[in-house]
Amino acid sequence: MDMGLSGKRALVTGSSSGLGRAIAESLAAEGASVVVHGRDEVRTGAVADGIRARGGDAWAAVGDLATEGGAGAVAAAAGEVDILVNNAGVYDGLAWSDLAPRQWQSIYEVNVVSGVRMIEYLVPGMRQRGWGRIIQIGGGLALQPAADQPHYNATLAARHNLTVSLARELAGTGVTSNTVAPGAMLTEPVREMTYRVAAQRGWGPTWEDVEKAAATTWFPNDIGRFGRPEEVAAAVAFLAGVHAGYISGADLRVDGGAIRSVA
Repeated sequence: MDMGLSGKRALVTGSSSGLGRAIAESLAAEGASVVVHGRDEVRTGAVADGIRARGGDAWAAVGDLATEGGAGAVAAAAGEVDILVNNAGVYDGLAWSDLAPRQWQSIYEVNVVSGVRMIEYLVPGMRQRGWGRIIQIGGGLALQPAADQPHYNATLAARHNLTVSLARELAGTGVTSNTVAPGAMLTEPVREMTYRVAAQRGWGPTWEDVEKAAATTWFPNDIGRFGRPEEVAAAVAFLAGVHAGYISGADLRVDGGAIRSVA
């Protein structure tokens, strides 16, 4: 299926690794010109170089979106963007007992306010041109939070909520706003964390055994494995494309059925 992204420009925040990298590579494969964003110049540039080596169109934008100056520099480097994917975020795994109010404030600055900054910079141009896509990367913990990571869970809920509010604000403009909500995804940090838990719980000996046990008892879902970054990327590419013009304010879950809800 042709997503109709040729000639479109996309900014994927936090795309120097992990899910963001997979999303940037997928959009470029669909013909979009992609701005790869990160805070590390070498890693960010390497992703952009890799996309170009495969025949895609990409360049790097480096900056800390948790600061006004960094966000402004990234927006200026990106230029007129048709597709904004707010993926950049942080996860520290802290529990209630480990948290102070300043850490709540800090994670909101990174996971929520940074995305709002990019919306404020880039969405007015989309509205003026009469076409655009804003996609927030959320997660199932927004709807079914665990006891741990309360500050992280709350930032996901904020992302989901602002998606719908923005969709209402943009009604009739040709610009849509949607969320893609991944479940447990097999990135390198998740693999490393899973091996640590496996050693404690006696899962193994092969990765297949470890993954199956983790997807059954730790992050249970109906598929019996972790998701892959390219599966999230495919969902983003669909919502970014021409076939999703009648979808706005939606939450597209890519979680193997982990969230138990009919809504």
